[in-house]
Amino acid sequence: MTSLAATATTHLATSVATPIPFLAAALAVLWLLGYAAACAADPFGRCPRCKGHGKTLKPNGRVKRWCRRCDSTGLRLRLGRRLYNYLRRLHRDVTR
Repeated sequence: MTSLAATATTHLATSVATPIPFLAAALAVLWLLGYAAACAADPFGRCPRCKGHGKTLKPNGRVKRWCRRCDSTGLRLRLGRRLYNYLRRLHRDVTR
């Protein structure tokens, strides 16, 4: 009869779980909470086309054209705030 004692032992490498997935998930949750707080506190970010200036400049410093993407304000609504506004509007329309 064969002995099963050798199969009952555990190796150290298989019994210790690596904390990397847990740390990655914790960091993702912390980043998401931070981004949500940033979207609540300051819903506007810089316009990526004009870099927050509201205009494009010529090399001599004069205005080449006003930014049409942000209507010359230099601001745009953040993606997280747009998502929040969409979900809030969807909830409002469904509950009516």
